[in-house]
Amino acid sequence: MFRTIGFILFVFLPLALAGCSGADIANNTLSDAELGNAADPALTGALQDQIMVDPQLGGQANGDAVRPPSQPYSGGIPDDAVAANGTKVDTAGLLRTPPPVSGKDCPQCAAARESVTLAGIAARQKNARTRGCAGSLKYSASWAQRLPADLPLYPQARVTEAAGAPGNCALRVVSFSAAQPMQTLLDWYYTKAVRAGYSAEHQVDGAQHILGGTRARDDGAYVLFLTTRRDGGTDVDLVANNGA
Repeated sequence: MFRTIGFILFVFLPLALAGCSGADIANNTLSDAELGNAADPALTGALQDQIMVDPQLGGQANGDAVRPPSQPYSGGIPDDAVAANGTKVDTAGLLRTPPPVSGKDCPQCAAARESVTLAGIAARQKNARTRGCAGSLKYSASWAQRLPADLPLYPQARVTEAAGAPGNCALRVVSFSAAQPMQTLLDWYYTKAVRAGYSAEHQVDGAQHILGGTRARDDGAYVLFLTTRRDGGTDVDLVANNGA
């Protein structure tokens, strides 16, 4: 008899105590300190600290609005001085570009207006070798460093796009901007071209200026399309067919 009662107590008493302990936890009778949270300040801070919100960025979210935001998100293009190479431009001794020729047909002007890619501009040039290589253009910023040695990239240029034709084609096309005014860019390239034996004709089409020419001894040709930027700098598209 006593052995039976002892056996019952041995089996059921631990189960009863375990049930009471589970009930206490379920009823939140244990404190945070007893659960160990007080020993972990990082966990306590994550659970209790306020969430930080930037009201300016929160206002831009516009998540619950039916209409789009009143203005686009900030994504302004940095100034030309940002990330510029800082190379000094020697403007001493530059030749003055002649005034633009007026009253003459300007096929390059039409090419610039009607083309949406660098390849399109190259394909509409008068020089046959330039036109023939336009279909082989491959786009990569590295082509900007392979312009003809006598018509190099402007020292403080910021390249936005560049293309070149590999193999026997030496066609190079580069779009870039510079902080200097248009007249400086015109004079710089006019001087380079004339001293390298190219002809140089200056034309204008609205706000865009075109400077281009050829060289008979090697069938060289180039053309530049220049437009003044709002910040006083210059946007340039350069096409040349004697690249390195």
